[in-house]
Amino acid sequence: MHSILDIDLDYFNLLENPTGALENLLLWAGCPVDFIVERHSHVLQLWKRRSSSTPSHILHVDEHHDMMDEKPHTNIANVMYHAMRLWPQCKVHWLIQQPIDSPAMWLTPATWKSFRRRFSLGPIIPPGWPRPDIVSVCKSPDFIRSDLVIELMEVIQAMKLVYHNEQGKNAGQVACTRTRNKAIRQ
Repeated sequence: MHSILDIDLDYFNLLENPTGALENLLLWAGCPVDFIVERHSHVLQLWKRRSSSTPSHILHVDEHHDMMDEKPHTNIANVMYHAMRLWPQCKVHWLIQQPIDSPAMWLTPATWKSFRRRFSLGPIIPPGWPRPDIVSVCKSPDFIRSDLVIELMEVIQAMKLVYHNEQGKNAGQVACTRTRNKAIRQ
């Protein structure tokens, strides 16, 4: 099993305690952020390069579902459409407090029919959802206040230090879930 945690910082726009929510999400993940991009359209190529296997799960933490068109090139509005098309067995959970719309509005009926059994949404991580092997963050500067981006990036940096210090204290013990998962698979 291979899992991705895909965080778009615009998700935190309307939360009462955005920095606390991000910290809790990263604590749940059990490992630091692997890479940060400005635009969500760049993340799919990085996932493909970074992953040695097909992901079984993507936890999509975003204000938008990112399945707003079926254009052949990846853009900020369709990155999850391309991920679900590329990996036809992968389950996607859109972590969202209040969905603004549904992918069914944007996709052809045939495409939505093929996706809907693998797509879920809601304000909590589904029970049993696997912790990530890859954690990516998208800044989405056009969709979030710059001061909030700065605060959230400080949380990401602080959590990176926490994981780095944890690895140092444990001297060789596995601190990151992705490493534990690889060891279990071998």
